[in-house]
Amino acid sequence: MRVIVIGGAGFIGSVVTDQLIAAEHQVLVFDSLVQGHRDAVNPAAAFVQGDIADRPTLDRTFEEWPADAVIDLAGETIVTDSMTNPYKYFKKNIVDNLNVLECMVRYRVPRMVFSSSSAVYGEPERVPMPETHRKDPGNSYGESKLIFEQMLKWYHRAFDIRFGALRYFNAAGASATRGEDHRPETHLIPLVLQVAMGQRESIAVFGSDYPTPDGTCVRGYTQVEDLASAHILVLERLDQLGSRCYNVGTLRGFSVQEVIAGARRVTGHPIPSVAAPRRPGDVSTMVADSTLIRQELGWRAQHEELHSIIRTDWEWRRRFPSGYAR
Repeated sequence: MRVIVIGGAGFIGSVVTDQLIAAEHQVLVFDSLVQGHRDAVNPAAAFVQGDIADRPTLDRTFEEWPADAVIDLAGETIVTDSMTNPYKYFKKNIVDNLNVLECMVRYRVPRMVFSSSSAVYGEPERVPMPETHRKDPGNSYGESKLIFEQMLKWYHRAFDIRFGALRYFNAAGASATRGEDHRPETHLIPLVLQVAMGQRESIAVFGSDYPTPDGTCVRGYTQVEDLASAHILVLERLDQLGSRCYNVGTLRGFSVQEVIAGARRVTGHPIPSVAAPRRPGDVSTMVADSTLIRQELGWRAQHEELHSIIRTDWEWRRRFPSGYAR
């Protein structure tokens, strides 16, 4: 297939692109490079620097590079920021992303794999959380992802665009050559490892009074190569599946304190932590029930143990201590 990967210079998108090329698909990466890195793009992929808000550039790309499918990973993703600036999240994740759907209609691209989020669920009624769980986002980021999922359903009905929406549960880890290099960084495992690298003094623990075993937030983590493999499986089966929403996770959750302890074991560094107030928008527990994608597609995570996920990130950081910075 010929696949346009929107956001393919980012953390997840770069690994998805590598796996698409390894599976002998042809790939064009479309990325603004606001959060992504040009050096993260596989040299075998075509590349267009552009923003999904720029409809003329998006139109020209779809016209000049006819595609069979789109993998859409573009968007704003920081939960706490979405609590104070909802406009940015509704604008980028809904309004601007609508340009991608309209280009798919205009240039007759019939398939999309969409980067959604576990944030569509909100505070859990039960753990782990299946796809049928109540949808009550606790932040505008999750709300924007849920709204776009609903838009996809209508584009499927009106234009027969077949889609797979993958609800991520905290992408983490690294491949041998691609890792997480956000500026600024907001995700727990990279921040903890920055302490071990000597790039920050300590890790802040936001809240210690959540209804969890040790009082800190509990999250499921999905190693990025496992997450990328789910994209390829869904893409290659869309014609048979129709349209689906899938959780992608490991059925296990780890608290903030468990992540810090795991990183101490992997790195051998003491990793000092400091207590901090709760952050707005955080929910206590997010752990995936990924039974559906396991049963329908045979997806399996190769990295289910926390130390294995952390180790892949640690090994990447030791090889590339400055990330993608030259």
